[in-house]
Amino acid sequence: MRAASSLLRTALRPVSRGYATSTLGFGREVEGFVGAVGNTPLIRLNKLSEETGCNILAKAEFMSPGGSIKDRAALYLVKDAEEKGQIRPGGTVVEGTAGNTGIGLAHVCRSKGYKCVIYMPDTQSQEKIDLLRMLGADVRPVPAVAFDNPQNYNHQAARYAASLENAVWTNQFDNQANRNAHILTTGPEIWEQTDGGKLDAFICATGTGGTLAGVTRYLTEKSDGRVQGWLADPPGSVLFNLVETGKAAREGNGSITEGIGQGRVTNNLAPDLSLLTGALHVPDSKSIEMVYRLLDEEGLYVGASSALNVWAAAELGRKLGKGKTIVTILCDGAYRYQARLFSRVWLESKGLVQYIPERLQKQYIVLP
Repeated sequence: MRAASSLLRTALRPVSRGYATSTLGFGREVEGFVGAVGNTPLIRLNKLSEETGCNILAKAEFMSPGGSIKDRAALYLVKDAEEKGQIRPGGTVVEGTAGNTGIGLAHVCRSKGYKCVIYMPDTQSQEKIDLLRMLGADVRPVPAVAFDNPQNYNHQAARYAASLENAVWTNQFDNQANRNAHILTTGPEIWEQTDGGKLDAFICATGTGGTLAGVTRYLTEKSDGRVQGWLADPPGSVLFNLVETGKAAREGNGSITEGIGQGRVTNNLAPDLSLLTGALHVPDSKSIEMVYRLLDEEGLYVGASSALNVWAAAELGRKLGKGKTIVTILCDGAYRYQARLFSRVWLESKGLVQYIPERLQKQYIVLP
């Protein structure tokens, strides 16, 4: 608690040139790629707000320079390694990632002159793999196995980094520099963008735990417990049941979403798990419908995890009652998933076409 309180105090202070924090420097010249990370808009989702009688707001992290919420974690993971002397100029950054943290790291590494090596499950979209390689990363897809298997992509990344001189495994799942990024930037931004904390709840999905934990910690302490933190969880994760019943039991099987859901409590999530008010389980059918609704109703071209967050925010609004303000995260755009999300063959293979309204199918399913 003492460390978290120290971070909260720091979140309200100016930081060294080149690192965005809170809304400091918004609209002004920034220092390279790293200076452009953060300070994303908070978008009111008009149709869902009218539908629920609530104010449904979404943080537009797809507008970050690397295209996702993970730019924040990537920057602070590298910054932490630099401050601790774990990496020197010309060194190598190694990470195990389902995609977006790797993309953020690849951008940060290019801007700072580091080499970047990414281990990732071979189940991830080809768009992500191609983008990482175009950014100059050494991408190593490996079979997707459970965390307790020594061949899990995270363990392979750790071993490889340990075998090199001047290299660091950034360890996004358990390195709390990830969580701290959101205590220092995302949380304060949401607070300021809601006119000094005029919100009732924050909800999002979690993979590493950094966003949910950091934002929940900041908003809970800043509001003296008034703002609630909620988890949105996809099929196949144990966290929904853990939050709701105290037992880490999987709810459903796998999900079409990438990079969210968990089979364990990470070090990023652990300090703040007890702050969560509750959790919502979000079936893939709801996520895919919302992908198409957001495109059609709001003009927002976002991925399935963003859509999952939005459906959960609207559902939480219905649960808490009219007049509430709910904030969530638009994690990234749909560009990294379009070969799947807008392919009739892929959607049919997952049994999801039926959940997309026929009018939207005709208009937006444009790939075979």
